[in-house]
Amino acid sequence: MEAAPSSSTCACSHLVTMPYPARGYINPMMNFCKMLLSNDNTRLILVTFVVTEEWLGFIGSDPKPDIMRFATIPNVVASDHPGFLEAVMAKMEASFEELLNRLQPPPTAIVSDTFLYWAVVVGSRRNIPVALFSTMSASIFFVLHHHHLLVNLSGNYFNQNGGERVDYIPEISSMRVVDFPLNDGSCRSKQLLKTCLKGFAWVSKAQYLLFTSIYELEPHAIDVLKAELSLPIYTIGPAIPYFSLQNNPTFSTTNGTSDSYMEWLQVLFFTSHKGSHFSVSRAQMDEIAFALRESGIQFLWVGRSEASRLKEICGNQHYYKRSILRRRCDQQLRVLSHPSIGGFWSHCGWNSTKEGVLAGVSFLTFPIIMDQQIDSKMIVEDWKVGWRVKEDVKVNTTTLVKKDEIAMLVQKFMDLDSNLAREIRERSETLRQICSRAITNGGSAVTDLNAFVKDLVQTIH
Repeated sequence: MEAAPSSSTCACSHLVTMPYPARGYINPMMNFCKMLLSNDNTRLILVTFVVTEEWLGFIGSDPKPDIMRFATIPNVVASDHPGFLEAVMAKMEASFEELLNRLQPPPTAIVSDTFLYWAVVVGSRRNIPVALFSTMSASIFFVLHHHHLLVNLSGNYFNQNGGERVDYIPEISSMRVVDFPLNDGSCRSKQLLKTCLKGFAWVSKAQYLLFTSIYELEPHAIDVLKAELSLPIYTIGPAIPYFSLQNNPTFSTTNGTSDSYMEWLQVLFFTSHKGSHFSVSRAQMDEIAFALRESGIQFLWVGRSEASRLKEICGNQHYYKRSILRRRCDQQLRVLSHPSIGGFWSHCGWNSTKEGVLAGVSFLTFPIIMDQQIDSKMIVEDWKVGWRVKEDVKVNTTTLVKKDEIAMLVQKFMDLDSNLAREIRERSETLRQICSRAITNGGSAVTDLNAFVKDLVQTIH
């Protein structure tokens, strides 16, 4: 599915990018490529963006720079997420290398998701540099990296209770004691963790490590990683589409029309992840819906496949004059950046966390699995721009948070006249300004991205 560029667009350096085949990994890699090429004024770099055939159907029509092209490898098929992850690790390497053999001009560097550790092996065989691209926070990367080292020393993945406690992370005082559910004790979680940790043995063998983060958000974790790892580390910015915040956000309806909320005041934004590999239970979704109905707050809820059912729970037409529940929205970052948004109920995936921070909103954190707990901890304890929905961070995903507790929390959170609400929103705005400076010319993220490009081009040539 790949096509050689014309001689007029062919660049002297051919960078091949390989994201993990899922939306939360493809989007940051795509945004990184767009930023990379927007800074490549001398057109020194050609980018080939590799996805599976299925994913090309999803993103093939998306706008992209002229100096960027798509190429495909065969789909990976499995019945569940652990099986899919194993298949990605076992089957994609050969297809990827076969593709590299056909590409013209010959690839001169690879940027691969950190989970696709086999790309380091491929790069070594071809004698070309590999940059590992982390779509997780530097803090969770640090935790997993140290967990990998401990596993290598002890030979054990789990304690007697099936979970892992990270009691000490050197030189990161705010994370010295944190209950981090690397797994919930189930066979599925154990297998996921073991598979994820495989890649950390290869980190030191790569030539570069890129974090989709901003140094000012995680200075301690990044400084310690730079001290411990011998390869160059760059914090290249959030890799979210902040450069496209132009139009007003809208919500698509079933008949193709749109609902604007331009005239609204201070609403709470939700987005559901029901139907993904990691999502809250139907019972928990119902508790949230009943709580919103009883709280009386205004909200925007992207309910996805659950939208119709949740709308029935939430109330009558009179109530819906103050709230919207839709299947999807055009772009989450645009929604969060609108002045009507008074808060963000988030599962704390790293992409959503960065979007909320850059939009300057305050959070209600509701993490589900693995890295989301650490991201929630940064939001609540380190940056102090959010509150937890579950006060006990050790509560597992099967424990329901009841509607009365949720209703009281959201009412308190959306009471903008209270000192607590004002203070948290002031801190959110301060953090937004810090991050905004980092992604402008001369800021830490732009400086690191430019340094990576310069270093890469010099290494290749």
